[in-house]
Amino acid sequence: MPSFPSIALFLIFSYTTFAPLSQAAVPQNQTFNFAIDDDFGPYITEYDASYIMLSIFASPFQFAFYNTTPNEFYLAIRMGLRRSESLFRWAWEANRGSPVHQNASFSFGTDGNLVLAEANGTIAWQSNTANKGVVGYKFFSNGNLVLYDSKGSFVWQSFDYPTDTLLVGQSLKAGGPASKLVSRVSEVENANGPYSLVLEPKGLTLYYTNKNSPKKPIKCSSMISIPKGILQNVTLSSDPETFEVNFDYGMINAPEYSNQGTRYLANPVNNSTLTYLRLGIDGNVRMLTYFVNVRQGVWRETYALYDRDNFVNDESECQWPEKCGAFGLCEDNQCVACPSSQGLKGWSKDCKAKAVTSCRASDFHYYKLEGVEHYMSKYNSGDRVSESGCESKCTKDCKCVGYFYKKEVSRCWVAYDLRTLAKVANSSHVGGGNWDGWFIIDGPSQYVY
Repeated sequence: MPSFPSIALFLIFSYTTFAPLSQAAVPQNQTFNFAIDDDFGPYITEYDASYIMLSIFASPFQFAFYNTTPNEFYLAIRMGLRRSESLFRWAWEANRGSPVHQNASFSFGTDGNLVLAEANGTIAWQSNTANKGVVGYKFFSNGNLVLYDSKGSFVWQSFDYPTDTLLVGQSLKAGGPASKLVSRVSEVENANGPYSLVLEPKGLTLYYTNKNSPKKPIKCSSMISIPKGILQNVTLSSDPETFEVNFDYGMINAPEYSNQGTRYLANPVNNSTLTYLRLGIDGNVRMLTYFVNVRQGVWRETYALYDRDNFVNDESECQWPEKCGAFGLCEDNQCVACPSSQGLKGWSKDCKAKAVTSCRASDFHYYKLEGVEHYMSKYNSGDRVSESGCESKCTKDCKCVGYFYKKEVSRCWVAYDLRTLAKVANSSHVGGGNWDGWFIIDGPSQYVY
């Protein structure tokens, strides 16, 4: 047997020390630090707010601190031009519900993080982008502030964090903070209000949240409804040639349909790119357009969800919960009466239900108003119970102010506030069926509809 020389294999390992990749950082000349001082601007602004302008500017947008309550400031983006006597409008804000105070600062450091902090360093809001590859920021003329990396990709953008306003090119997206708009409480109180416009799998839906209601928010309207598929995004778009403004939306899992759709909103007669859509304090969804080529600039309402004059409108004003304030009967888009157990009285802004002070059934009685419907009965299915069961549900609930019952389908709606009641032309509702009416509690301590 032939012999084979033994072979020794010598492996020489070469150890090379690699220096770690340098951490991406924002150049010093791209950083900033703005502090709240007493240099207030002279112009009229939305909510009659005082404001301090910052030097982050992309016409007609500019960053600012503003306040409606002394020494409670919000970091915001305003829309409008200084030379214009028209109102500045607040198109975005960072810290709703968490105001900062005198000497607070808004900064952008070399670590790539945007930070709004009190004078003592307490952070009120931040972009949470520290050490995530951010190398700079850019403020675009569409009102979008972005933080980008070395490849130019967006690491963070203000468009992904809307409050109550949507700008042209901005989208609502499924899941996360960009899935809804939320109204503010009032012109003075800057916190989340009761109305929300929510992107859901089957549509874009307006909700009202009653603080007394133990159930989920009440559906008020549907701006987009899709029969097939799952809604993924809705973008406010403007055609540069026709000035047509639409909701463009994308879907998935809709094989019989196109995965894209459009919902027409309005057609302003001028440059519609300077348009925003706002979920208002009063729950109406409106679109306003800024006409900069008109002398001194002009804001015009170019769409409203609840609008008697809008031919593409889906809702009459009588379906608008806030149309007649705390309580009122609406007919032909007008508040025509204040219902009471003594009959219909003339409506005024003072029309309202009596406060509930007792839960004892002997302390109140129900009265009936026929030929009306409530905004919640149009989009919410109600509970399937008997009529006596419906009354019992309200009687046992101290926060109930009335109930509605439809005999044909044995459906019950319990109300925790009244607001606007729409007069129905006859007792037959669209889709068939007789409405039995709203039953209102009345008595020394309680008024229920």
